[in-house]
Order: sequence, then C-alpha cells, then structure tokens
Amino acid sequence: MDERCGAPITAVRAAAYRIPTDRPEADGTLAWTSTVLVVVRVYTGSDRGIGMTYAHSSVVGLIEEMLGPAVSGYDCFDIAGCWIAMQRAVRNLGRSGIAGCAISAIDLALWDLKAKILSVSLAKLLGCCRDRVPVYGSGGFTSYSDSELREQLGRWAQVDKCRFVKMKIGSEPWRDPKRTEVARAAIGECQLFVDANGAFAVQQALRFAEQTRDIDLRWFEEPVSSDDVQGLQDVRKGAPAGVDVAAGEYIFTLDDARVLLGCDAVDVLQADVTRCGGITGFLTVSTLAEASHIDTSAHCAPSMHRNVACAIPKLRHIEWFHDHVRIEQMLFDGAPTIEDGTIAPDFTRPGHGLEFKASDAARYLASGEALT
Repeated sequence: MDERCGAPITAVRAAAYRIPTDRPEADGTLAWTSTVLVVVRVYTGSDRGIGMTYAHSSVVGLIEEMLGPAVSGYDCFDIAGCWIAMQRAVRNLGRSGIAGCAISAIDLALWDLKAKILSVSLAKLLGCCRDRVPVYGSGGFTSYSDSELREQLGRWAQVDKCRFVKMKIGSEPWRDPKRTEVARAAIGECQLFVDANGAFAVQQALRFAEQTRDIDLRWFEEPVSSDDVQGLQDVRKGAPAGVDVAAGEYIFTLDDARVLLGCDAVDVLQADVTRCGGITGFLTVSTLAEASHIDTSAHCAPSMHRNVACAIPKLRHIEWFHDHVRIEQMLFDGAPTIEDGTIAPDFTRPGHGLEFKASDAARYLASGEALT
C-alpha cells in the first residue's frame, strides 16, 4: 500500500462562485439568472480532493468555521468517521439545507482524495455494476419560448440520442398542455418528462395529467410539494397508467428518504449527492430505495454523480441539467460529455476525474478566497 495512505486531514478550503445563466430561467415556483457553485478542497499534505455543491455562498463560512475543524486531523480514509463528526457538529443548526449541502461537498472531496491516493477512479473504488449511465436532458424552462423549448429538447433527443428529456411546467398552467405538444413534436419517440417543482395542488396535477394523456408523459416530478407526502401519494394513485411520480431532490437525511418510501409516495426516488450527505449518504439512500424495490434517479450535478451511479444496482438515470452541465464543462477539465444518451467515468483518471479550472473561475468568485 502507498505510504501516504491514512494521512491526516490538514486543511479544508472552500469558495463560492456565482455564474450567470446563459438566459433567464424559471420553473413552476422560482425564477433565476445565476447559479452558485461551491467548490471544496480537502488536503492531506500535498494530496487534495475536490467536492462541490450548488447552494448559497453561506456554505463557505459553515465549512471553514465548523465542518473543516470538525474533520481536521482525522485519517483521510476514515470517511465514515468524518461523516459522523460533521453530523454532530451541526446538531444545533439542523442537518438539512445549507448544512446538508456543506457536508455533502466535503464528503465528495474525501472520496475523491481517497481514490486519488490509491490511484484509481472513484467508480472502481466503489465497485461498478455498469460502466455507462443513461442521462435525461433537463431544461425546457417555463421562461423559454416555444422555439427555445423545441431547439433544446430536440437537440437532446435527435443529436445527443437521449432516450428521455424533461421540461418545466407550472408557471402558467394554462399554457402547459400546448407546451407539451410542442415538446412532443420536437422529440419524436423520446420519452417526455415534466417537472412542476411543487407548483400544483393535487387536483391541478391530476387535471394536467388527464389533459396530456395523449402526449404519453412518462414522468411527473414533484406534481405537488415534496413535503406533501399524502398529495404525492394521491397523484400517484390517480395519474394515468405509465406515468411515474418522482420526488426526492430535497432529501438531506436518511429519514427524509424513509418518509417518502414508507408512504408509497413515489415510483422513483430522486437523490442528490450534493445535498444528501455526499457519496456516503447517497449510497445509504439508494440502498434504502432498493430495499423498497424502488429505482433511484440522480438529481443534477452530473460530474458528481457519474462515478457513484455506476455502483448503484437500481440506478435508473442521471439528470443532465442544463445549468450544471454548462458550468461543469466551463470550469472543470474532464467534465462528462454525452455519447449515445449516456455518460461514463473516465477510468484513466483517479477520483472524480476532474481538475478545477481555478483561473477561469476566479472572475465569478462570490465568497471565500479563490481556490488555486
């Protein structure tokens, strides 16, 4: 074994970068013109691992003031011990939200560091049950014109050969049935997903599902708020056959996942490795889903999901989210690209297979000291 194995953690550094969107974006409950990327480095001497989350820039202060000190001095291979130490450190703050994102970013960096020290890809360290993962193109924002919607979804279906694409609905519900017709015409036989981001009440969601029955929707994400477990269950029972109800992007703890699964609220459980406790949390959540005979779908951040997704037996796909794809391809050397509707780890590069383009990112710095 390499003599560097088991080195103590010497430092944790974080910085937030605010990147403007390429055009205004909106979904059923929110509109935005920029996305904040928080990048974390964990150091053991000359070795360093990288992790990230998409969250508020306040994550930086939490990492540097509380969570970095909580894991400092730990053996860098003792990821489970670090994870528990971080959970304890935020006990009085709560484990969800900003704290969950911060813990996730550090956990991702620890797994990257371990794989780099061992000189293996993270996928190989975790153990593969596949070497490529399907993605679904995700965008189709409610702020888009019909022509923008047609161009984006059509490109994913016809050029990138995605088998699934997803559009946002809910800002102007009266327009949504027509917008789904535009999408269907652009994507042909590709499966069409919709995401309301919790914009509807139960009866609104069921009415939309009935209005679009001929469109052959296959996925209805957060038709109601993911906090409304009974509402999700009601939509799941009342939706046309073949429409999967999905939720889970706001899972921060195993208990969040247990509630959705225990109430039969979803056909597919979403989980986000940048929110649910990193790889350590994602593996646990996906195992709980598997025990419930439910598939897991990885939410956003494809660069952080492509390795762990190869290790999950009941992983359905990864979300190829427009904002995150654009940012990751701009600011990380080695970010994934689509081939025949799938992405894959780079098995020739250790860890996540990424190098942060710190000089390119510096102009977007929003909080913390720029990483080098």
